[in-house]
This record gives sequence, structure tokens and C-alpha cells, in this order.
Amino acid sequence: MARLHERLRRAQQALARLEELPLGMPDPDPVVRDAAIQRFELAFETAWKAVQAWLREAEGLAPASPKAVVRESARTGLIDQDEARALLRLVDDRNLTVHTYDEELARAIWQRLGTHARLLGRWLAAVTGRLDAAEGQPPPAGG
Repeated sequence: MARLHERLRRAQQALARLEELPLGMPDPDPVVRDAAIQRFELAFETAWKAVQAWLREAEGLAPASPKAVVRESARTGLIDQDEARALLRLVDDRNLTVHTYDEELARAIWQRLGTHARLLGRWLAAVTGRLDAAEGQPPPAGG
């Protein structure tokens, strides 16, 4: 499970890099906005791949796409249905940022980045909690 720990660490680092930016700012400089969107893409990529690794190693499942990973996360109880729906919308936003660039779209996604970051954080925390429980480690203080 050392590789899984490393994937989770990288995902948490990528998320922390996204959260360094002023995500609540109403009208950011375009460079800050675009940097945030790029960091969002990286945070999402590392997060879904870490959860995918968890599902493979701990649950014996092999979802191959981000949306399949979200669905299996819900099916296994890692996240609830509301979180799954929100994560599926997050995947859609990520797909738009990767395949399309449009100023209006960038501004709209910027407005959702804070919510997306919190959701990714909860998803990663759920996996970390399950991993710690599987390894017999106590949950982190306050969690």
C-alpha cells in the first residue's frame, strides 16, 4: 500500500497548490484565474487516479475512467449520492477546461473552483480514512 500512500500524498499536494490561490476572489486577474484552472486540472487528475488505485487495491474493482471511479466510489459507500453527483459535474468542468478554452467558460469555472476544491478534499479524506482504518491506524485528530 506504499504506492497508494504516495498517490494520496501527491493528490493532497496538488490540491493544496490549488487552495493557495485566492479562490473566492470575485474578479481575478486572468493569469491567476488560468493558473487556478490549471491547478484544478492537476488536482483532479491526481485525485481520481489515487481513488482509482484505492478501489483497485482495497475493493478489487477496476474502473477505467474518472466518471466510473466516481460511480464506484458512491457504490462502495466512499461518498454519498449528492457528492457523487457533484463530482460528476466536477468531471464535466474538468473536461471542458481541458478540451475547450473560452473566456466565459473560464470565468464560470473560476466561480466553482472553491466548491470543487472542497469536494476533492472530502473525497481524498474519505480514501485516507478508509486506508488508515484498513491499516489499523486511528483517525486523524478532529476527523
